[in-house]
Amino acid sequence: MDEVVIYAVVSMAGLGTAAAVILYFIAQKFKVIEDPRIDEVEEALPAANCGACGLAGCRAFAEAIVKNESLEDMNCPVGGNEVMEEVAGIMGLEAEQKDPLVAVVRCNGSKTNAPQKVIYDGPNTCQFAHALSAGESGCPNGCLGCGDCEESCDFDAIHMNPKTDLPEVVEENCTACNACVEACPRDIIELRPQGKKGKRTYISCVNTEKGGPAKKHCSVACIGCGKCVTACPFDAITMENNLAYIDPHKCKNCRLCVPICPTNAILEDNHPEMSEKIVEKAKENLKKQTEKKKKAAKEKDNEG
Repeated sequence: MDEVVIYAVVSMAGLGTAAAVILYFIAQKFKVIEDPRIDEVEEALPAANCGACGLAGCRAFAEAIVKNESLEDMNCPVGGNEVMEEVAGIMGLEAEQKDPLVAVVRCNGSKTNAPQKVIYDGPNTCQFAHALSAGESGCPNGCLGCGDCEESCDFDAIHMNPKTDLPEVVEENCTACNACVEACPRDIIELRPQGKKGKRTYISCVNTEKGGPAKKHCSVACIGCGKCVTACPFDAITMENNLAYIDPHKCKNCRLCVPICPTNAILEDNHPEMSEKIVEKAKENLKKQTEKKKKAAKEKDNEG
């Protein structure tokens, strides 16, 4: 009996040793030697693993940079320019300075501006509410108020305001990770350049309905009148599908579009209070630009 046990132990030990030797040689044969810079780049990254860079996480981002030997089209919005400069130093490259981004909520359909018409009785998530209803105010494009964006944020940068049922961005916490943008089924959250001293001007509406229905659902909806498009001296505002949009890269924050919006659909962040001087200038500018466009259209007709 003892001999059987000894033979069994020796046999198992021999098989284990043989398997270990075989696995060792296989591992040596097929081992992949990683570039040590991958670990260095990953160490420099913020370890948020949020996917804002467009890849699965910080490790994948580091591997892509080292593999391509380039920082072109590569950016870590969470780490910003400081982190990308450190990564560039590791790689022996130069990092392009990029404007920091911040999440902006492009909907002002609060309980006051967009009164409740129906009661949504279903799972308390925006994804479900979007699939099942147009929203309690009837606006088919506005915020649903269930807070999917708040749930998605790992940086405590966006919260639902219980008084308005709208999300509010905590600018100093926002890393532009894009999680809230992806979480919103109605695309009301946009990453925009932070702007000099945090100043931004944007259309706070995404409703593509025509003026009448849009205004019926929300008193501050964009009605597609086009006055802002006419008034802008920098061609920063366009109109598509009954909805105005301000290009943040063209906008100079002159604010001439703000006072002439009939529904107050244009919002400003971190600007001083609007003075009467700017209001008057905006009205005069609109009149001037309208006459200029009418004259251009008339000349074009005469040429035709």
